[in-house]
Amino acid sequence: MGSMVTYTRPDGQSATGYLVQPSGGSTAPAIVVIQEWWGLNAQIKHVAARLAQQGYQAFVPDLYKGKLALEENEAKHLMDGLNFGDAAGQDVRGAVQFLKAAGAPKVGVTGYCMGGALTLLSSVFVPEVDAAAVWYGYPPLEYVDASKIKVPLMGSWATHDDVFPIAGVDALEQKLKDAGVAYSFDRYEAKHAFANEEADKNNLAYLKYDANAAAKAWDKTLAFFRKNLA
Repeated sequence: MGSMVTYTRPDGQSATGYLVQPSGGSTAPAIVVIQEWWGLNAQIKHVAARLAQQGYQAFVPDLYKGKLALEENEAKHLMDGLNFGDAAGQDVRGAVQFLKAAGAPKVGVTGYCMGGALTLLSSVFVPEVDAAAVWYGYPPLEYVDASKIKVPLMGSWATHDDVFPIAGVDALEQKLKDAGVAYSFDRYEAKHAFANEEADKNNLAYLKYDANAAAKAWDKTLAFFRKNLA
């Protein structure tokens, strides 16, 4: 079971997040988990719990400050109101700093959908991070200064993604190649949110859970973090 904790952002403001500790406690490596556009809900808490079972501290910053979305229009409203630069450079960076100050030797970042875009931004704006794993999400590419990415990066993408089209992934990959970033991308014959086991409950045609793709991507992500956070 996790608990809500308070931490301090680099700008001195207070923020909260959901922390799940493994048996290794605060000296275990850690992963900051960034929510989808729904918010800090039960599904993303379950992702954190799965990472804790693998031996990581898992920390989900509450980017919406207590608000949750159940419907698509609510989620869009909350996401549109989020300052992505502030979320990455302050909320996520503060979470990474908090975990390292408490004893984590290395800290990774991972996120899904909107959280995937923020994971990519965090690889640019959070110098303390040690590895970043993106799940089907990227920001407008003009905000990605690939020359600033100094950590290993991996991405799990859906070839039939109507939210973050695969053509954007191809363009992102070219930026990373040109900057000499150490990255690995995997593309799955799936739709957006293929790793979210609750994706189908909203009856949105562009979302579809794919258990096979989810399992493969999860195993690859765990191998990536084992290599880079050990």
